[in-house]
Amino acid sequence: MASAEKIRNLAIIAHIDHGKTTLIDSIFRAAQVFRDNQVTPERFMDSNELERERGITIRSKHCTVYWNDYQINIIDTPGHADFSGEVERVLSMVDSVLLLVDANEGPMPQTRYVLMQALKFGFRPIVIVNKVERPNANPALALDKTFDLFLELGATDAQADFPVLYGSGLAGWLTRDLDTDQTDDMTALFETIVEHVPAPTIDPDAPFRMQISTLVWNEFIGRIGCGRVLSGSMKAGQPFQRCASEWLDLHNPAVGWKTVSTTTEKAARLWETRGLDRIEVEEISAGDIVWIAGPETINIGDTFADLEWEDAALPPLEIEEPTVSMNFLINSSPFAGSEGKAITLRQIKDRLARELHTNVAMRVEDIGRSDGVKVSGRGELHLAILIEEMRREGLEFCVSRPEVITRLDKQGQICEPLEHLIIDVPDHLQGVVIENISARKGQLKNLENTTGSIVRIEFEIPTRGLIGYRSEFLTQTRGLGIMASRLIGYTPWRGEIRSRVRGSLVSMENGAVTAYQIENLQERAVLFVEPTDKVYLGQVVGENSRSEDMPCNPTKRKATTNHRAAGKDHYVGLNPARKMTLDQAIEWIGNDELVELTPQSIRIRKTILDAEERKKAQRRQEAMAG
Repeated sequence: MASAEKIRNLAIIAHIDHGKTTLIDSIFRAAQVFRDNQVTPERFMDSNELERERGITIRSKHCTVYWNDYQINIIDTPGHADFSGEVERVLSMVDSVLLLVDANEGPMPQTRYVLMQALKFGFRPIVIVNKVERPNANPALALDKTFDLFLELGATDAQADFPVLYGSGLAGWLTRDLDTDQTDDMTALFETIVEHVPAPTIDPDAPFRMQISTLVWNEFIGRIGCGRVLSGSMKAGQPFQRCASEWLDLHNPAVGWKTVSTTTEKAARLWETRGLDRIEVEEISAGDIVWIAGPETINIGDTFADLEWEDAALPPLEIEEPTVSMNFLINSSPFAGSEGKAITLRQIKDRLARELHTNVAMRVEDIGRSDGVKVSGRGELHLAILIEEMRREGLEFCVSRPEVITRLDKQGQICEPLEHLIIDVPDHLQGVVIENISARKGQLKNLENTTGSIVRIEFEIPTRGLIGYRSEFLTQTRGLGIMASRLIGYTPWRGEIRSRVRGSLVSMENGAVTAYQIENLQERAVLFVEPTDKVYLGQVVGENSRSEDMPCNPTKRKATTNHRAAGKDHYVGLNPARKMTLDQAIEWIGNDELVELTPQSIRIRKTILDAEERKKAQRRQEAMAG
């Protein structure tokens, strides 16, 4: 193991899709982590199947490379706003950051957030202007906007005097000067890291102490905590104290914190990260980022310290509060158990309990129903990832439409989550975008031309207004628009938002869908089903062209007679069905609908399947409202 003076701990931070994981691919190759003949996939830090499919980093990953006797610990962080809390906790383990900025897009909403956190920690970031080889790249403009962002966020003179590298993480080269330096490797990056990232600050004479910043779960070992050793060293099997602390006021950390418990534990197993692998060791020392198992309970922010320490606890790490909730319900459809494992409420709770071991931003609570629980998270994507993982494990269940979580301010006023939204769109489409965002209670804050015919529009909009909008946005902009948002706080409730303007096409029968009936229905609706698909009473089979729901019988067959219809061709022209992805289905459903999930299918259904029972429930609801 390297001495503390030869260790560099840093995180890579950026907006989603600005190239963090691809850059790490090139760092690994430059540091010769793999053999020359070893076959390595692209984005090998995104080891999770869902991460590869979606092209995003969901959970932070740790890796270690060596360059000229220096040990460089790098943490790849999520770029999506739903996982921003994990970025903040990761920063407590490092001494600096690499801030990636796309040479075409420039700073985006998540760029602002992660940079703000890095500056708050007192770091002096290294800025990398990435993707300079792209056709529309404008490195100079991207750098100017990044510098303006530093000043806007209150960077000190030292922080604003940041080193800059230009290049392509995909092609595997970075340089200090695009005009004069010709390079095809990552040497400039390693030199800049060694020069500008400080060695970890440690107290070599103090006893062992570290704070847990990340958790993983192992079925055989239990919880494993990860953090940086702040002082001293510890051997496997050595006893230590675990101190838990909490904020006095969760919404106002400035009030202070307190130690809530101290227990004596034993270090059962210790690991260090080398390359991508976790290597078990007998001893851990100050300055390194390590993994530790032993205590039955390990939580984010726990302090592990030598028994010699008095008042060893460190201030707790902030854990982000959920903003969106959904109901997870047992599958009660007629198809339950036919395509997967139909599970009971107890099994749903057991699976969610396992998720709570590591997913610290998630909450689970009873809602007084015998068929489901309420699950809260940081956003639609945060919950959609969990839902997809459960579905791929073979489980069948249903989920409700996402709802925002409100809170009361000091005056007793209801407040809802507010987001900063940035949209890049062709200028001839800006009108329809502004009109739709305004209808969803969004407020226009800025509008500017970026490159060519593309305009950038900035809004402040309630999170509630974005639920169900992404699919509509892609349709309105013909797939040419880009939107990104991040949570910026809470705002007084902005009134009713009508999210979906079209009703549902609801099946009145059980059976197999016929081409004959689809041909009749497609004139008035967009169908979600195809001929021979099996449907049931109360299943939503399409989107009506009008605002109200329309009952239909998609299983109706053509009457067989000896007569041929005059002028009727034999050819039946059917439009392709709109096959909903999980994210699209969650966005699309109404308040009285559910998404039914099985390992094979994603269906949409009414919460109450029987039409007469739905009418009675609606009348009761109207009577209570009136």
